[in-house]
Amino acid sequence: MAELQDAEKELYELTKKVALLRRDAKPVPIKNYTFQGLDGEVTLGELFGDKNVLFLIHNMGQGCRYCTLWADGLNGLIPHLEDQYALALVSKDNPQTQRAFANSRHWRFKMVSHAGGDYITEQTVMEGENNMPGIVCYMRKGGEIFRKNSSIFGPGDEYCPQWSILSLAGVTTEDWTPQFDYWKRPEKMDDGGKNLI
Repeated sequence: MAELQDAEKELYELTKKVALLRRDAKPVPIKNYTFQGLDGEVTLGELFGDKNVLFLIHNMGQGCRYCTLWADGLNGLIPHLEDQYALALVSKDNPQTQRAFANSRHWRFKMVSHAGGDYITEQTVMEGENNMPGIVCYMRKGGEIFRKNSSIFGPGDEYCPQWSILSLAGVTTEDWTPQFDYWKRPEKMDDGGKNLI
């Protein structure tokens, strides 16, 4: 137990160190990218609305169970973040597909599509990976947009508490995979079980 407590304390200290390094990271100027939204073209600058900080979630699209898990969790933080910051989700899916999937998950994100264009290639959260999930923090000063920090999403990261909770039971990232739906068909259906999809 002492070794576990020491490791948790070390993790806490490293987390504080990472926060300080992120605070001190120098913002890098970038161009004002264009995305597709339900109502047509939307620029990166427009996603800020009346805020000066934008968190843009990189989501792989409706085909990724892991990205869905992260977005499900972050969805609950939207009102807290949007009190002072802008927040949006970008994926390769077209806007109609995004909205249909978001509605099925009860997501309230502003959503735009990068459609595999320049944005996701040039602003990737992992060098060499064009559709890597993660999050980027952008800042706006005057008419310029700057990239402040970014981070990759992946099993065991700091952005999805599911992994830390499961680890309390000794479950690792190799032992559990998220699903779109956890309903399991009973052996006997009380309604007769006809026309079940």
